[in-house]
Amino acid sequence: MNNDYQRARYVNPYTDFGFKKLFGTEMNKELLISFINSLFNGKEVVKDLTYLNTEHLGARELDRKAVFDVYCENEKGEKILVEMQKAEQQFFKDRSLYYATFPIREQAERGDWDYSLKAVYVIGILNFNIDDDNGSYFHHEVQLTDQRTQEVFYDKLTFIYLEMPKFNKTEEELDGMFEKWLFVLRNLSRLLERPQALQERVFTKLFEAAEIAKFTKTEYEAYEESLKVYRDWQNTIRTAINKGLAEGREKGLAEGLAEGLEKGLEKGKNEEKRIIARNLKALGLTSEQIQAATGLSAREIDLL
Repeated sequence: MNNDYQRARYVNPYTDFGFKKLFGTEMNKELLISFINSLFNGKEVVKDLTYLNTEHLGARELDRKAVFDVYCENEKGEKILVEMQKAEQQFFKDRSLYYATFPIREQAERGDWDYSLKAVYVIGILNFNIDDDNGSYFHHEVQLTDQRTQEVFYDKLTFIYLEMPKFNKTEEELDGMFEKWLFVLRNLSRLLERPQALQERVFTKLFEAAEIAKFTKTEYEAYEESLKVYRDWQNTIRTAINKGLAEGREKGLAEGLAEGLEKGLEKGKNEEKRIIARNLKALGLTSEQIQAATGLSAREIDLL
């Protein structure tokens, strides 16, 4: 284990094991409820949650299945899907939409049914940015809207994305439970003790659950394996980025050299035209005749 992780006191929530231990177990359901309520900021209050099966098959045996990180239902029957995304994918938004179809379709009832649906929320905690144009805008809440009126057309399907790399507030700057939760998710594995700003009872429970020294042998081994997968994934992404940068630099250099050669050839052609024009001028040809022969302007010929 490298030195950074040897010194870690608390679990890394970006690992599959860490995320599911904190948010995906009945024992720690209180943590998930607190996080979701802070995210909705009073608009949607979750009093209780029931964990649902995280593995879903398509309508047919050959259909692709979906495996969720955390999938639950609140007391109103609304479905809440929470995903921790470690790295950017080319069709990330498509994947989110595809995953949302499962909690929608499973609400279909046999026999007579009027198509009434309960709300579905897809919450993505992202360890990457999906919007580089807006540096400080990290909390995206997406619903179907009318393009002309900009009013919500359908309020029962909501996608919430949190770009964690953009959240850089210090402990002293935290304002409210939502920011406290984001601070915990962003910094938990780097903390050596519980911050003074996080004194709420729910964070007492979180830090107790996250302390690696309190893991059983089985939990510790599972966490180490999950940590290895996480590191390998991060290294794969970093290698791809570095390779892309190197290829980009090489391509840019090649294009620069080609551009330089092209400019050099063009400069040589222009100089050749001037030499020809001087010779024609010495032979007594008119400016119009020289222009026709070389393509130079009257002014260029006069300056020779």
